[in-house]
Amino acid sequence: MSINTPCPAIRIAALEKTYLRGWRRQPTVALAGISLEVGQGEAFGFVGPNGAGKSTTIKILTGAIRATAGDAHLFGVSVALPQARIGLGYVPENPYLYDYLTPLEILRMSMSFHRIRVDDADAYCIAWLDRLGLLAAARKPVRQFSKGMTQRVAIAQALCIRPRLLILDEPLSGLDPIGRRDVVELLSDYKRGGGTLFFTSHVLHDVERLADRFGLIHRGNLQAVRAPADLVGDQEMLVVRSLGTSAVPGLREEFAGRWIGEVPRNELWSCLSALESAGHTLIEVRPTLSLESAFMRVVRDYDVGLKASSGR
Repeated sequence: MSINTPCPAIRIAALEKTYLRGWRRQPTVALAGISLEVGQGEAFGFVGPNGAGKSTTIKILTGAIRATAGDAHLFGVSVALPQARIGLGYVPENPYLYDYLTPLEILRMSMSFHRIRVDDADAYCIAWLDRLGLLAAARKPVRQFSKGMTQRVAIAQALCIRPRLLILDEPLSGLDPIGRRDVVELLSDYKRGGGTLFFTSHVLHDVERLADRFGLIHRGNLQAVRAPADLVGDQEMLVVRSLGTSAVPGLREEFAGRWIGEVPRNELWSCLSALESAGHTLIEVRPTLSLESAFMRVVRDYDVGLKASSGR
């Protein structure tokens, strides 16, 4: 590595994690040797279905569990060492906060742990809570809060320590549309300020808005690492939904009598003609999310390959 090249914020090399399940202690592979680098100042989205290995990766990066094999480093420091967590902000999918404390007390405690010094700590914490829409609840115990409010307290707690790396596991989970918009804007500000962001999310539209690159993980394997610009193809796909009783080529039955399919833009009119001939009622035509298409394609191709190999 060049002396002028900063070390990656995250470096993962051949990372594996195997759990022993059940009374027979059968091995279950959660991570199958993934490798990945995230540069300083980059926003990286980690996308995959439930059980793909996203949370396992994050738990290894934050030191909550140890890998079975492979290495992981934060800013050049092994995650096995406490020093790796200096300047690390972390929000789990289901944050646990001391529910008898208030948001103000939780942020003050976090600042103390990370040795953050400011002239007026209370005013500093109140400013963060205000940005997350929690000003009116700053001095109320967390036990009175909804899931979305608790999530916002956890995000404020992670940001108030001025992290150089922010790791978020489903940060938008439990938030209403307004709360999700506010958090996305806040994370965008953090990124513009030079912070490094590593996050998972099932809200693919928000991944596209935030991420410089994203990784698609499925069944413990990192299937692809791409930038949003890489998804722009020659043919934009459109989602078509309709109501009808007869099958139409290219569409699948989503529910009883309700059909959905992805159609290349240059084939839209022929698809609409087929729907009209079949007596369907058109519900919707809209551009599909490019990341959503890539995600579904990775899952489909992997499962098809798995079935083919098991059938030999």
